[in-house]
Amino acid sequence: MMQTFWAHLTEIAVASAAVLFVAVVGGLTTNTGPWYRNLRFPAAKPPDWAFGPGWAVIFALIATAGVFAWNDAPGVGARSTLLVLFAINAAFNLAWSPLYFTLRRPDWALIELVPFWVSVLALILYCAGFSPRAAWMLAPYLAWVSFAGWLNWQVVRLNAPFGRRVA
Repeated sequence: MMQTFWAHLTEIAVASAAVLFVAVVGGLTTNTGPWYRNLRFPAAKPPDWAFGPGWAVIFALIATAGVFAWNDAPGVGARSTLLVLFAINAAFNLAWSPLYFTLRRPDWALIELVPFWVSVLALILYCAGFSPRAAWMLAPYLAWVSFAGWLNWQVVRLNAPFGRRVA
C-alpha cells in the first residue's frame, strides 16, 4: 500500500515539475512591454490578466492527464511513446513564446503553432486509445491552443509585416 502511495506521489511530482518548467520558461519569455502593448488586437482578445490563470488551469489539466495516462498505459512501450509525445509537445510549447515575444515575430509563432497544435491533437488521439479520461482532460488544451492560434493569426493580419527594424 505504501509503495503504491509513493509511486503515485512520484508520478504527480514528475508531471507537476515538467509542466511547471514549461510554465516558468514560457512566463520568463513573455514580455508584454511597449512593443506588445502597441500591437493591434481583435476585439475578442481576453484581457492580459486572464492568460495567467487560463494557462494555470491548462497546465494543471496537462499534469493530471499525464498521470492518468501513465497509470492507464498498457505497458512500457505505451509509456515510452507517451513520454516522447509529451516531450515533443513541451518543445513546441516552449518555442512559441520566444518566437512571439522575444524575437517579436508573431508571424513565425503562427507557423510554429501549426505543429504545436498537431502535437496536442496527437496526445489526445494517442491517450484516447487507452485513457479516455486523460484524452478528455487534454481537450481544453487543444481548445486553448486553437483560440491562441486564432488570436495569433489576427495579430499577424492586423500588424504585419514583422521583422522591420524600428529605430
